[in-house]
Amino acid sequence: MKIYGDSISGNCLKPKWVADFLGRSYDWIETDIMAGESRTPAFLAMNPAGQVPLAVLDDGRPLAQSNAIILHLAEGSPLIPADAYDRAKMYEWLFWEQYSHEPYVAVARFQVRYLGKPVRELEPRIVERGKAALQRLEDGLAASPFLVGGAVTLADVSLVAYTRWAGEGGFDLADYPRVRAWIGRVEEALNIKD
Repeated sequence: MKIYGDSISGNCLKPKWVADFLGRSYDWIETDIMAGESRTPAFLAMNPAGQVPLAVLDDGRPLAQSNAIILHLAEGSPLIPADAYDRAKMYEWLFWEQYSHEPYVAVARFQVRYLGKPVRELEPRIVERGKAALQRLEDGLAASPFLVGGAVTLADVSLVAYTRWAGEGGFDLADYPRVRAWIGRVEEALNIKD
């Protein structure tokens, strides 16, 4: 398997972390999005959306979108709850992450860290919704150590990717103590060192 990804992207790290956790063999192909490497004709032939991450499976079939890739990789593993309701709750977090978390927390980080925009110049809506997303996580962790019960699932993988870097977008994680503790638990469970 090949995983095309840019190491500055939380979305790209998700499949890497899942493959590592599961002991899956893969070749990591660093793909610099800032240099347009996901927009070349060769890359677009594999993924017409021109986005990373992209997994090219052992049989040559391409699969895009971080949460689709991690769901495929983790099929039948403990990262996907066996209980139908818990599995549905995991999906709920996965869908929420792409709609209500990543567009704000990750976008703020990208604009501040990679485009050099001062935090004070971020669009107020991005800041407001980013804080609301972090508060949603804080509240969601009130009853359990992970987002879906007592063990790490793909919900945690998906949401820790950009949450752990939220400070780079101007969000103060000191305001979210449960989230900070959860980041540590997820990093330890997945053996994340980067």
